[in-house]
Amino acid sequence: MPYHLNILSSAALAVTLSTSLALAHGDVAPQPVNTEGLPDLASGWELENPFRDPAGDYWERALRIGDSAYNQNCARCHGLEVVSGGLAPDLRYLMAEEMDDEWYMERIRRGSGERMPAYEDLMNQQAMWAIRTFIETRPDPDGIAEFMPRLRDIRDGLRDKQEAIAAGTATDADYADEIAALHAELMEIAVAVPTLSGAPKADSIARRAAVILERGGERFLRDADETLTIGLSVAR
Repeated sequence: MPYHLNILSSAALAVTLSTSLALAHGDVAPQPVNTEGLPDLASGWELENPFRDPAGDYWERALRIGDSAYNQNCARCHGLEVVSGGLAPDLRYLMAEEMDDEWYMERIRRGSGERMPAYEDLMNQQAMWAIRTFIETRPDPDGIAEFMPRLRDIRDGLRDKQEAIAAGTATDADYADEIAALHAELMEIAVAVPTLSGAPKADSIARRAAVILERGGERFLRDADETLTIGLSVAR
């Protein structure tokens, strides 16, 4: 499949998933969560999210675990990227503070009504707080809207670079300085994007793309392109 069609297919899949997950509301078989890399929290139940600080040692790890765990256990009712379809509470509006942490933990531990299962015997405390970290870092869509045109331009530029490399007219090294500048710009955008919860840092598509560019690797340009493409499509 041509590369540009593959990207469009990914975007279409994201939109389809967004719609189906937001509308679906039924029984969910709880899935196990691997919390390897997070610290032991055996001293008792925390009163406030222990992974909230973006400068802490475990924020990034908790975010990634929470992303996977949320999509396996929660997205079917609460929506892809925590954007509720109206059949379940929109968890993005839970404030990143102790009072709402208490509300969240009570419901994820004990369950709520017929649709919300109790997870206390199904996942550990680290997993629950990791999911909380993912939820509270969802970006404010109004806060990122002003950056969408620029993010689209960056995405298109990444695609042009991939095509040049695939055609043999350039290499990754030829774009090293430009990639470094794009990484810096994406991080500046990421810092400017607020959360709906008041959490100190948003996990926006700008931040995700910046992390990919910094990480590098065999297909980092394509991964950053796809991250921006899917994020831009879902945001429409």
